[in-house]
Amino acid sequence: MIQLPPHHLPAEPRWFAPGAPGPAALPEHVTATGVGSWWADRALDPRAVAVSCAGHVLLSGDPGSVAPGLLAPFAHSHVEAPARFLPVLGSAFDRVVPDERMVYIHREPVEPPRPPRGVTVRRLTPTDAPALAALSADSSWIYDSWGGPEGLAASGHGWAAVDRDGRVAAVACGYFTGQAYEDVAVLTTPERRRERLALACVTALCADITARGRTASWSCGRENRPSRLLAWTAGFRLEREYVQYVTGKHVAPPRHATDVPA
Repeated sequence: MIQLPPHHLPAEPRWFAPGAPGPAALPEHVTATGVGSWWADRALDPRAVAVSCAGHVLLSGDPGSVAPGLLAPFAHSHVEAPARFLPVLGSAFDRVVPDERMVYIHREPVEPPRPPRGVTVRRLTPTDAPALAALSADSSWIYDSWGGPEGLAASGHGWAAVDRDGRVAAVACGYFTGQAYEDVAVLTTPERRRERLALACVTALCADITARGRTASWSCGRENRPSRLLAWTAGFRLEREYVQYVTGKHVAPPRHATDVPA
């Protein structure tokens, strides 16, 4: 598909319903932050549109206008799309694996746990960017939706458990932020697990989201029992279930005889 420039973005409500919880906030997040991309089958009067950020993709429109080759930018991604897109997705990638997902809404206030001695739970500031960058490569996804550690640290949408040496032990953030909902992501470094630091960060973040007049949501895989348990403990309750599709390698379309060099 064609990547659209910032000055030529489609009207969001036509393609994606605004004000929905979970990854549905992705289009609003991309438009507001500039992190991520909008795509279309053609620049003028598009018939199909996609929006992508941090390895997540939402598709909308007419799949008949999307040739498999146009979906190459969405290889190795988590794609949410109506079922009518399945045939073209199946033709575009070597595998398309359904992933059952659950979306929770924060409904019950929870008393934050007391952090252990020497750990402070607080909002991230721009000076925390080096500490976020120092997290392991496996943890780098936590700031991808903000364009990097500097973006998350300066966003005002992140809370962290920080030790006395300035190291980040756990972090929670609004991963995709819309006008009504902020979808929460959280991680704890392996050596600091079982200290309830994730819960402390999430409860602080949820209070912050509520103070902004928004509602926190939580998205995770049906099989991710630790994430579901943490969501429930933090006061989230199930809102809906859906299926997204994990794509594999893009499959190049077969070449016609006239395309083969003599």
